Order: sequence, then structure tokens, then C-alpha cells
Amino acid sequence: MVEIRTVSTQPYNDQKPGTSGLRKRVKVFQQQNYTENFIQAVMETIEGGSKGATLVVGGDGRYYLDQVMQIIIKFSVAAGIKKLIIPQHGLVSTPAGSHLIRQHKTTGGILLTASHNPGGPDKDFGIKYNVRNGGPAPENVTNKIFDISKSLEKLTYADLPGRVDYSQIGSQKIGDMEIQVIDGIDDYVALMKDIFDFDAIRSFLQTNKDTFKLLFDGMHGVTGIYGERLFVKEFGLSKEKSLMRSTPLSDFGGEHPDPNLTYAHELVERVEKEKIDFGAASDGDGDRNMVLGKNAFVTPSDSVAVIAHYAREAIPYFRKNGIHGLARSMPTSRALDLVAQKQQLEHFEVPTGWKFFGNLMDAGRCSICGEESFGTGSDHVREKDGVWAILAWLSIVVHVNKTKPGTSIYDILQEHYKIYGRNFFTRYDYEEVDSEAANNLIQGLRDLDIVGKNFDGFIVSDVEDFEYRDPIDGSVSSHQGMIVKFKDGSRFVVRLSGTGAQGATIRLYIEKYSNNPSEYATDTQQALEPLIRVALDISRLKHYTGREKPTVIT
Repeated sequence: MVEIRTVSTQPYNDQKPGTSGLRKRVKVFQQQNYTENFIQAVMETIEGGSKGATLVVGGDGRYYLDQVMQIIIKFSVAAGIKKLIIPQHGLVSTPAGSHLIRQHKTTGGILLTASHNPGGPDKDFGIKYNVRNGGPAPENVTNKIFDISKSLEKLTYADLPGRVDYSQIGSQKIGDMEIQVIDGIDDYVALMKDIFDFDAIRSFLQTNKDTFKLLFDGMHGVTGIYGERLFVKEFGLSKEKSLMRSTPLSDFGGEHPDPNLTYAHELVERVEKEKIDFGAASDGDGDRNMVLGKNAFVTPSDSVAVIAHYAREAIPYFRKNGIHGLARSMPTSRALDLVAQKQQLEHFEVPTGWKFFGNLMDAGRCSICGEESFGTGSDHVREKDGVWAILAWLSIVVHVNKTKPGTSIYDILQEHYKIYGRNFFTRYDYEEVDSEAANNLIQGLRDLDIVGKNFDGFIVSDVEDFEYRDPIDGSVSSHQGMIVKFKDGSRFVVRLSGTGAQGATIRLYIEKYSNNPSEYATDTQQALEPLIRVALDISRLKHYTGREKPTVIT
């Protein structure tokens, strides 16, 4: 008989989940009852009530995961949860977690991740609640969690004698609750086999094993175990030659598990030095991706556009199911819009946050979508999916090489530009900026009266505070970023990111379109240099932040 205890607690006023859950420093979660309070609030918010519910629970392996897993188990028993499905060792990528929720038709899931943020005792942790469609909890749910957290007076949990083990596959009972430990990779790999032509990929890689080099960087995040299963077991590649940093570590090896040119510099350097044909990386929890090759870096904005262009030809899933629409986040370049127009597909511009794509997908109006923040995905799950995007690109390479052997990632990009023109795009990130200074910058942009003014040849045509009315549920999301547009079609965007755990992250996005073939091979920073200067001048970014240069340039 398991004893259920009820104890008093004091509420916290800072447990409002962002677009990707509640993210804080580990030391914040370690405060007395801080984690317990939030889990209690989640239990009280579960759709249809917690009694009899089934949840998927797991995370990306970062520091503090096991302690929070134990808390969730104790509170689940007390809340009357019928069953917890836990991937072995508690390891599951965010997209694979979304798939498990959908595959097993559970009530929802609790994913323990701070995504691409660093891990360790002094770094970040996160708790995210996903609903039964597999996607992040919508705002009405996260608002309810927050409201409950602010007024909590009592915690109810099971008093268990010791740590619950979830390292062995199988089932166990704790009180009336079942814990089913599963192989967290099997279901996901089966899903990928339904989407892509594994035989064609394997045949291409084996036929060209002496000439085509592939390197996957797991960044010591959770996707290392998926990469090993796919690239080594399924496709027959050498682990030593084709994988790097594939072992999940609680502190990600002391690195920042964010797949971009700055934090994945070791991969970038190896691709250049070793003349790797296909380089790829995924982040801490596996929802982001980066693809590059010899003399080629695929920007996230270009990536989703190229995938959309080739989807029906190169990916069996879309040949079978068709494409029901495309969508991108507002800051993402408009390259995807051009593909939608050419293919006569409905397309959407939404705020940053995957939940907005989920609404469109559930309504059957979006099949492929992407964000400039290295997030790409489709309607196979309700999260962005780094491994899916990497396999999509690999499928495109395989497809194009059937008729044009030797075609590289660089060649694929240049061919795309010949068809659609090129959207030059860059992002400047200013991390851990004083929150007041960041808000003052945004307000300064709102107060500008510059329409019609000329800035070094760029004439301002509009200044917009982006607002989105969801075509599915009618909800309105306001103040989603400031857009400054110019008469030549160029633009820049400034918004504050909700994914950091400390201070504010300011993101500056700069975009210029060209249909001049002589410019397509130009370096991005060189092509955008005049517009970057204007954007920094108008935004007064240096004035508000005191920063001479960004933390990260993408």
C-alpha cells in the first residue's frame, strides 16, 4: 500500500510557461518545492482530469532529469494517473516524444528539456507539457498552469521508499499506477521508415561509400542515440567515421547544444577540412537541425523551401499524402512563399512558436513548415523535428543523384536559386541582455515615425507590430515582433525570444531578395552588409544594449 501525503507549500509567481515550456536555471528548479509546485499545477490542468490519464514522460538527458522524473512519478501516483510510458533511461527526443503521445493515444506528455540551451548544475533545465495531439500545450492551458501555480497551498504526492528505476524495458506497478518502460527509439525509427525510402538511402550510401562522406553531430544531446540507430544500424555506415559527439551527456560535454555555425564549429571545421559531402547536426532535444556540405551552408529558411520544392518527388510520404499547405514563422525568410506560389499551395505566416503550426496541421491545412531558428518539420508529429529534416535532405540528395550523379548540396541550392531567386537572410542574436533595455528597444521601434524616409538608399515603406489571427480558432496573438519594410522588398525584424532562461535574447533578422543570377553565389554577410548597417542604425541596438557585436551570427 502506497501512502499518499499532503503537505503545505508556498506559491511562486514566476512559473509562467513560454512557447516551449518553463525554462529556468537548474538552481531555480532546486529551490524548495519549486519543481514540485509546477508539477502539481500540471497535474491539476490535465485535460479531463488526471485520474485515469496516461502520460509519456522523458527528456533529453540533461542534468537534473532523474530528480524531476522521480518527482513526476510520485505526483502521478497521487494524482490517480493510470499509466506512465517512459522511454528507457528516460531519454526521448522532443519530436519522438510527440510521436509517442500520438502513437499510443495518450492524454499528453511531460518532456524534460531546455532544448538547445546548455545543461549542467549551473545551466538550464525545462519542463514542457504536451497535449494529446502531441504538440506543446496551447496558451489557454499554459495560462491555467500559471494561474494554479500562483495560488498553490498544498502538494499531494506518494511517499515512495526509494528511487524508481526505469533503466530496464518492461512494466512495473506502483500503487495503482503502471509504469511501462519502452525502447524510446523503435517507434520513431518505424515512423521514419514510413516517411522515407530507407532502401534508396541505404543503397546510395553503400554504393558511394568510398566517395560520399556523411558526418552527423549529436552534440552530446539525445539524438546521438537516434543517429547511431539510423546511420549505423539502418544505413550500414561506420560509427567512427560517420558520427561525432553521439553519446548523450548531462552537460552536453560543457558545450552549447545548438546546431548553428557558432556552436557546431567543430562540425563546420571538419566538413571543410575533410571535404565532407553531407554534414548535419541536431540540438539537445532533437527538434533543431543544421545541414551543410562542401562550400555550402543551408540556411534554415532555404532548407524548408528546398524540402517543400522536392517533397513530392523525393519523399514517399508526400507522394502518398500530398501537400496540403506550407507555413513559416514570421521572421523566417519568404523563400517558402515563392515555392507555395509556384506550386499553387496555401501558405501561412505565423508567430514564432510551433503550436501555431499545430493548429494548421490538425485542420489539414499545413503539411510542411519551418522556422529560421533551425526548426523544420511536417505533419507527421506536432513538434519540429531535426532528424526528420536531416533525412529529408539526405532523401533529396539521393533523388537528385539518380539523374545527375555527383550533385552536391551546393549544386542543389544553386539550382533552387535559379528557379526562385535567392532570399539572402541572416540573424543576429544578442543573448542575456538586460530585460528592461530589451523592452525599451522594442518600444523605441514602436514609436518610430520613419515611413517614407531614406536610409542610405533604403526607403522605408512600413513599420509593423506583427499580429496574427489564427484562421482555425480565431485567437489573436499581438506584439509578436517589429517589422521594418523597405520599398525594394527588403526588410528587417526585431523580436524578443522566449527560449532563454536568464535575461532577454534580442533577435535581429535581416532579409533581401535578389533575382539577379550573378549575385546568387555571393557571401550572405557581404550581400547584406548595407542593409545590416541600416538595421543597426534604425533599431539603435548598440545604444540600448551596449553591445558592439552579437553573441551569435547565423
